[in-house]
Order: sequence, then C-alpha cells, then structure tokens
Amino acid sequence: MSKYEVIIYWSEDDKAFIAEVPELPGCAADGATYKEALANVEVVIKEWIATAKELRRPIPRPKGRLVFA
Repeated sequence: MSKYEVIIYWSEDDKAFIAEVPELPGCAADGATYKEALANVEVVIKEWIATAKELRRPIPRPKGRLVFA
C-alpha cells in the first residue's frame, strides 16, 4: 500500500466510488465498492510513478495528511 493520501467519495453521476490522489496530478480510479476503488487506485499509483520515471518527471514525496486552509 502506498503512503500517498487517497480521498474516496461516492459519485452519483458515475454511480461509483471515486478514489483520487491529490499529490499525484490526474491520478484517480473508480470502483463499484469502496474497497474496489481503493484497490484500483493502488494500481494506478504504481502506474503513475512508473510513467513519471520513464518520462524523467519528478515524483512528489508522500506528505501524508493534507492541510486545507
């Protein structure tokens, strides 16, 4: 399991749970259940990091809990 913060919420429009990773731009997944969305986003996080490495782009370090102002 990654150390990036994951936000999971229900999307009425998509009729699915959405899992977003705020620290990795564009990194998100969905699932029919909360657990499925979380499992799917873990795969997407790995793919996001692999792609960033291939493209030699910076990979943000996990910050843990985000602070909102």
